[in-house]
Amino acid sequence: MTAEGFLEGRRLQLARGVLLQCIMGGYPAARFYGSDDGDLALIAEPTQIHRLPWSNEPRALAICDADELTGESSNLSTRGQLKAVIGRYAARGLAPVVATELEFFVFAPNSDPTQPFRPPVGLDGRREDGLSAFSVSSNNGLRPFFNEVYKCMAALGLPRDTFMHEMGVSQFEINLLHGDPLLLADQTFLFKHLLKEVALKHGLSVVCMAKPLAHTPGSSMHIHQSIVEIGSGKNVFSDEQGQPTAMFRHFIAGQQAGMADFTALFAPNVNSYQRLCHPYASPNNACWSHDNRAAGLRIPASSPVARRLENRLPGADANPYLAIAASLAAGLHGIEHELEPTEAIQGEFEVPDNLSLPCTLHAALERLKRSQLARELFGQEFIEGYIASKTMELTSFFDEITPWERRVLAAQA
Repeated sequence: MTAEGFLEGRRLQLARGVLLQCIMGGYPAARFYGSDDGDLALIAEPTQIHRLPWSNEPRALAICDADELTGESSNLSTRGQLKAVIGRYAARGLAPVVATELEFFVFAPNSDPTQPFRPPVGLDGRREDGLSAFSVSSNNGLRPFFNEVYKCMAALGLPRDTFMHEMGVSQFEINLLHGDPLLLADQTFLFKHLLKEVALKHGLSVVCMAKPLAHTPGSSMHIHQSIVEIGSGKNVFSDEQGQPTAMFRHFIAGQQAGMADFTALFAPNVNSYQRLCHPYASPNNACWSHDNRAAGLRIPASSPVARRLENRLPGADANPYLAIAASLAAGLHGIEHELEPTEAIQGEFEVPDNLSLPCTLHAALERLKRSQLARELFGQEFIEGYIASKTMELTSFFDEITPWERRVLAAQA
């Protein structure tokens, strides 16, 4: 839209079906979004209108809510779903607080998708070979790129906490500061967009796939979650003596109850399960633990005022609005029904069958399809539409024969 049109308050409308468009560009049957495929109104969030600092031409981006023309939020909008979950907490006098940790890879341009990704050539004329994890000088070869990333983050008002080189070759992680879940989802979305745009300016490619390289750790989007009382700001996960509360137990139990049903929301792509089925600190289980990274749900070491639960299942490829909404909705379900968690696990452990999670997109979608909990928390229209769109993507994947199949199976009798 032109700046003039936006400033005049002209309404921007969008067909409902676009919210269920699959990643290849197609759409599921019209019955999943209304046979008329009528319009939605895109309503700009006033606090999320940004001049794009990396653009040579003056451009701006506005994050919008997708609302029905009657004024209510569309059930198909993931941002709307997150706002609804936050509203359910508010009705109980509570406000969730979250932080996201986003991992990503910086690669050289890859014009041939049949070839593996490669790290870029750094300022020293060499490609990283995987010896730079957690090094203080590991991103020196990419310093011009990261300098512009930092400047653009500041221009967009994206406060960053820590930033580091992760375990993978040319893999990095940023921790965004904790705050309101909707704000953090917006910031995570903006940061991913920023990364890709700035990378293009520097002749690089940022990849947020869950598992872009074989034999290498994948990229996660861990979600740290706590809850405070509205007004006092008190963390309800700790009592006056600094001990965990019953509400904390219920929140953990709710996460456990919803984790398998919601796996397809946390791990939305075929590639997501490459990360989960080869778990380099990417656990695909609903166990919980005190500071054990093998558990899907981890309580990081912290003071009582900062007591929180980390959901380690979502990948960097997850929709931040939907992943945060699903995680918080599951926790609230546990609070509302006063569920009790299993025993905590520590050290090396075997995952019980009742705490194992789907390990393929097909299995995750089948679990979501059978989930009454998902329909109760997100509505039938959203869940059925989501499954329809993701089933199209899975079918498209199965329409191709991979190099592994040709290499290994062609010679078999």
